[in-house]
Amino acid sequence: MLPLDVMPDNGLSRILSLEDDDPGRSRPVPIPRPAPRTTTWWVVGTVGILLGVAMAVWLGLASTLGKPSWTDMGYRVIDDRTVDVTYQISRPNDRDVTCVIRALDKGFATVGLVEVHIPGSGASTVERTTRVRTTTRAVTGLVRSCSVG
Repeated sequence: MLPLDVMPDNGLSRILSLEDDDPGRSRPVPIPRPAPRTTTWWVVGTVGILLGVAMAVWLGLASTLGKPSWTDMGYRVIDDRTVDVTYQISRPNDRDVTCVIRALDKGFATVGLVEVHIPGSGASTVERTTRVRTTTRAVTGLVRSCSVG
């Protein structure tokens, strides 16, 4: 009989080496196989999640595309009845924009409100200063909203 290291590999040598119980030696752990049709559900779930993410991105972009955005640049209280509000508007080119500018008192109540029409031009971003008349002394002024039209 031939020694194990010289015997041809017919699968028995592997079985013999596994039966050789050496307490200090670790055996390879077999990789579990998934249940039948589990792969199909993983594929269906992955495709569903990807479609959901794509739809969320599309809806997020569609809800803001073509709408004006604004940045409050500052305000200046002129007197007890007047405040100047400076803001920057980004909008689609050649589109008219209507913005609502408001002045607030120290209790955050609206004490002045004015609607400003900004005509369309070639510039997509414009900076404006609007004077708002107030009923009492304002402590701040800001843009409330802007819409195309």
